[in-house]
Amino acid sequence: MTSPSQAAVTETDTPGLVPDGLNSKKKRKTSALTGRSPGQLMWARFKRDRTGVISACVVLFFFAIGLFAPVISKIYGKDPYTRYGQNTPGLLINQYPAQPNGGISSDFWFGIEPGLGRDVFMQLLYGIRNTLGLAVAITIVSVLTAIVLGVAAGYFGGRIDYFVGRFIDLLMAFPNQLFYVAFVPVVAAILVAPEDEMPPWLRAVIIILVMWFLGWMSLARLLRGQVLSLREREFVEAAKVSGASPWRIIRRELVPNVMTPILVQTTYMLPNFVTSIAGLSFLGVGLVEPTPDWGRMFANAADYYRNDITYLFFPGVAMVLFIVAFNLLGDSVRDAFDPKRAR
Repeated sequence: MTSPSQAAVTETDTPGLVPDGLNSKKKRKTSALTGRSPGQLMWARFKRDRTGVISACVVLFFFAIGLFAPVISKIYGKDPYTRYGQNTPGLLINQYPAQPNGGISSDFWFGIEPGLGRDVFMQLLYGIRNTLGLAVAITIVSVLTAIVLGVAAGYFGGRIDYFVGRFIDLLMAFPNQLFYVAFVPVVAAILVAPEDEMPPWLRAVIIILVMWFLGWMSLARLLRGQVLSLREREFVEAAKVSGASPWRIIRRELVPNVMTPILVQTTYMLPNFVTSIAGLSFLGVGLVEPTPDWGRMFANAADYYRNDITYLFFPGVAMVLFIVAFNLLGDSVRDAFDPKRAR
């Protein structure tokens, strides 16, 4: 006798009534839609975004040339410190490149720097390397601080939430750019005597500390709000009932569920730090000579542009490309994490 469950089988589920090719196609489609993690779904959506993929390639290119700047220097045969224009007669006339277009030639791909005569191509590559290195370090410590304080304030609530919230409100009252400009020299003067020369690594550490101090609050406030809504969800309550410790709940339940705002905000924070570092160098309180710096090239170009506009062209175009590409990448990452967003 046929059971009710067997009798209820439809024609499409009965073997032999549907061609094998259609069955196999249906199985492939079903297997392609099932068993995929949120990260895999996000990656699939991101790969379909042509703007995001191109922006990611541009950003990776900048990080690659910064990372491999010493290798490129060996292949190119020049470094960012040697004053080629002063060492080789005829390259500079009245402190400016003798050849047109800033001295661009087969020997100097981006020309030579007015005054000192250094290679612009090497100055730019090492400037990108130093600026991106500082920006990445500041972004990492800022994001970690925001995760610790923001998630803790949202999960524990009470006095912790109150004091963290008031501390964030206090720091957000400071004007960031003015604080950077004012406190970098102050901290440097406290740590190093006026008659001593500050080593480059110490100046880099000071820049990281000062910019980190006011760089984490926006993300921390965002994470606090996200965690406030998540801590009342069923999976968090179930973890509490099972006896999980607060650290385990934060690490295994809450942090994975706030990775989307963390990643999206990180893609916006890093280019902001790049422009802030460049602004400090432009104002003379960032990295100093002879350390190559992206922002200081803009400051030098302000003195050279009347007679050599080419010197401003390459660092300016590079900065615009990097900032635009990173902002577009942030938009694409946000869209990939939000399946409800119209595309």
